[in-house]
Amino acid sequence: MTTNPTTQSQTPPFDAQRIAVLRQVLDIAVEQIAVQHRTPATKAMMAQIIVRHAADGITDTGALVNHAVQAGAAGAP
Repeated sequence: MTTNPTTQSQTPPFDAQRIAVLRQVLDIAVEQIAVQHRTPATKAMMAQIIVRHAADGITDTGALVNHAVQAGAAGAP
């Protein structure tokens, strides 16, 4: 079976430790938004923001939390 390189994800892989840290960042960020916005859709949106910024090289957990909280503050569209 051949794979098409254009259909493969362009996101760099994260090791297990980094994934665990990103999960903690998500948990912290979710705790900082209003309870009514803590839906699966909002959490998924926040996770995407965290992964996107981490892939861009942001390693500061406080900055990642802030980005996620800003994205999730109003809930998912």
